[in-house]
Amino acid sequence: MTELGIALLLVGATLVLIETHVASLGVLAGPGALALGVGAVLAVSGLGGGIVLALVVAVLLAAGGLALAGVAVTEGKKVRRRRVRAGPECLVGQVGVVQSWGEPTGRVRVDGALWKAQRSWSDEDDGDLRAGDPVVVERLSGLTLAVRRADEWELAP
Repeated sequence: MTELGIALLLVGATLVLIETHVASLGVLAGPGALALGVGAVLAVSGLGGGIVLALVVAVLLAAGGLALAGVAVTEGKKVRRRRVRAGPECLVGQVGVVQSWGEPTGRVRVDGALWKAQRSWSDEDDGDLRAGDPVVVERLSGLTLAVRRADEWELAP
C-alpha cells in the first residue's frame, strides 16, 4: 500500500507541475490533485498513521495542488486573451509607407521591413499610390501584403 501511495503522490505532483507549464486549463491538474489526495491516504495509512491523519494530509495536499492549478488556469486564460505581438499576424492593421509603386504591385515599408504589396480589393478606386503615401495592411497572403490607402484618423498619433 505504501508503494502505491508514494507512486500516486509522485504522479499527482508531476501532473500538477506539468499543468503549471502547459496551458491545458485544468485538464491535468484535476486528476493530479486527486492522485495527490489518494496517494497521501494510502501512504500515511500504509506507514501506520491513523485515518484522521491520512485524511488531513490528503486534504492539505489536494488543496495545495488545486490552488496551484487555479493560479495556472487563471494565468493561462489571461495569456489566451492577449493580442498577437509577433509573426505575420501582427502586421494586419499596421501603417506603412509606399516606397515604390507600379500597378498592380509595389514595395511598402512596414515596421522597418520592405514588403511586396498589392492593393486590397476595397481600395481599387482610390487613385494611384505614389512613394511616400501612407497605407494600412489589411491582410497577408504568403509574403505579399494587401494594402489600402490610410485614412486620416489612422495616421494620428
